[in-house]
Amino acid sequence: MAQAKETPSDVEARMKPVDQAWLDSGLEDVLEPDLPIIDPHHHLWDFRNYRYMLDEILNDTGSGHNVRSTVFIECTAMWRPKGSCPDHMRPIGETEYVNGIAAMSASGRYGETRVAAGIVSHADLMLGDGVEEVLAAHDRAGGGRFRGIRYSVSHDDAPEIHNSHTGAHKDALQTPDVQAGLRKLGDMGHTFEAWMYHPQLENVSICADAAPNTKMVLNHCGGPLGIGPYSGKSAEVFPIWKANIQEVAKRPNVYAKLGGLGMVINGFDFQNQARPPSSEDLAKAWRPYIETLIEAFGPNRCMFESNFPVDKISGSYRTYWNAFKRLAAGASENEKAALFHDTAKSFYRL
Repeated sequence: MAQAKETPSDVEARMKPVDQAWLDSGLEDVLEPDLPIIDPHHHLWDFRNYRYMLDEILNDTGSGHNVRSTVFIECTAMWRPKGSCPDHMRPIGETEYVNGIAAMSASGRYGETRVAAGIVSHADLMLGDGVEEVLAAHDRAGGGRFRGIRYSVSHDDAPEIHNSHTGAHKDALQTPDVQAGLRKLGDMGHTFEAWMYHPQLENVSICADAAPNTKMVLNHCGGPLGIGPYSGKSAEVFPIWKANIQEVAKRPNVYAKLGGLGMVINGFDFQNQARPPSSEDLAKAWRPYIETLIEAFGPNRCMFESNFPVDKISGSYRTYWNAFKRLAAGASENEKAALFHDTAKSFYRL
């Protein structure tokens, strides 16, 4: 039986604040502080029990790394209230809200980092060609910053694993309506964020073939699961994940985000340690995944991401970007520029 569709309030209820004192206990020096960075994946929200707004993200981006700009990714924050408009238009509220924060940041009064220089929102791709109305409204609301949408299809039958707030079934990317919506995205010059779990990766290849003129980016390393029925089975999961990653990478319109491995679902269990992991700890745990992705996609189709504040449960912003720099230590200067800045700049037209 399919899991019931989550509402924005459901998402809000399960978001838990992090232990800041725990994070601060693992403070370390910043590596390569001058390296330019675009953070292409973070959220902003003001949930009842967890606030992550302009002040909070600036505190993270200002912790020592040279973060030039960021890209906001949808998280059901500030949708228009139910009944105020047709349901499919409710996500426009999120673009309106984030564009206001972006305008504040763009004023220069809050420092040099341009928060939400690109905005990725939500639209129901089951609308097919009809999604054009929603995309046009996002464009108007985004003040020139709207770049694309994320229609999450993350789904697993295990009760320990949260499924997507869209309520999409696990093979939604194979449906004609969703593929028509994906093609409409490309026709209008917008991009698609592909977020699903590793058993669903084959669907990315299928939808990339169905919409070859739409640029897509795989979120969070393709979602390798490590809890529930996948707990303690990384030796079995990794080769399956790797084979599917290599297949997806054959599609030139698909890019990859390197990050998102600090979530509870990945099973590394950093959040339950007495002390937060060091950047060396993170780099060691994540290296097989990151190196596989870079080898498959190449630096010009890969971009490091923070996925904050979701991944903040496992480490600080400063530690995360130190870990990414350790993972890229053997790269050339041009490759580093691509991984940390240039690929994101090109993909999101910043």
